[in-house]
Amino acid sequence: GLLSVIQRLKGSPEQELRIVLLGLDNAGKTTLLKRLASEDVSTITPTQGFNIKSVHSHGFKLNVWDIGGQRSIRPYWKKYLGSTDLLIYVIDSADQKRFEETGQELAELTEEETLTGVPLLVFANKQDLVTAAPAAEIAEGLSLHTYRDREWQIQACSALSGEGVQDGMNWISSQIMNRKK
Repeated sequence: GLLSVIQRLKGSPEQELRIVLLGLDNAGKTTLLKRLASEDVSTITPTQGFNIKSVHSHGFKLNVWDIGGQRSIRPYWKKYLGSTDLLIYVIDSADQKRFEETGQELAELTEEETLTGVPLLVFANKQDLVTAAPAAEIAEGLSLHTYRDREWQIQACSALSGEGVQDGMNWISSQIMNRKK
């Protein structure tokens, strides 16, 4: 009745989502997080542990957990996966020597029981570098087409310039809306 009309006019309470942001060290996770939070990206230091930021996007409050990607920290990634609504995995598209390593880490993550069915957004970052592999090539190398238990998207981007980042956020928004239906 009247209450639902008032709530619609006022806007429904903001829905909160938990997003975990992972990838190897130096992939650009913290730069991406700062870009999403509209913060200065000119000076970034390696994440020792984790950062948490709340980002408002498309009427949602996204609580984004940026967890360090150094080899010594990766065994602890699992501890942060509970109640994850969406996984963002960041890849340095220009660091082709580490594609196999990042592929193995991603494959292990997607096998985690706590992430069953959780949508996956892969940001193929650093596309502003001339040595960057195209997103389609990375998707093929990661065998993303074999992921049948979840929605996934690969998005070419440059966290430094911001190019492609909003496209990834739009995909996240569409995933949220599809889940609400």
